[in-house]
Amino acid sequence: MDAIRPRMIRILSIGTALLAIGSVIVYAAIVEFRQDGSSEYIGLRGGPAQLTARVLRTPVGETTGLWHYHPGYVYNVVTQGRITIEDGCGQVREYSKGQAFETSEGRVHRAYNLGSEDAIEYNMFVGPPGRPIGINIPNNEHRCGPPSTIGECTNDGWVAFNHPAPFANQGDCIAYVNHRKRITLLVPEDPIQ
Repeated sequence: MDAIRPRMIRILSIGTALLAIGSVIVYAAIVEFRQDGSSEYIGLRGGPAQLTARVLRTPVGETTGLWHYHPGYVYNVVTQGRITIEDGCGQVREYSKGQAFETSEGRVHRAYNLGSEDAIEYNMFVGPPGRPIGINIPNNEHRCGPPSTIGECTNDGWVAFNHPAPFANQGDCIAYVNHRKRITLLVPEDPIQ
């Protein structure tokens, strides 16, 4: 009987570990399609870029992943159901079939499906070559940032930001916004209108 006990403990430990791993896998969105491509020049990047087209299904009650950000631009169209985007700074927005939204500027967020049917999104990522399309925050730590506008830094707004790092004061926050790399695009007018 004593020889069986260590084996039973090992089996229970392995089973518990597999259940834990299984629960992590279950709580995630499903990539139904993904195609990566590269270009020597994309205007949004002002140079070389990696483009990724993806179709993402998020089952009812599930999340698309941990707190994360994208190192480039992401354009999204909801084609079924609804998806809720929770910004790391506290803003929550919901998008349903036929609505589009952007997740850019490296802003920390996460998404989940609070609806009654699976949510399907079409995503287009335009990012730097050789970088992943998304980067998880270590240990799924809840982070806020980075700021996108000077207005977010004013009236003590700078205190909330802790990604990519906290700011010492409002001036540091404003300087961060003012010195972020920006690409200016000339948008052509429709010649027929």
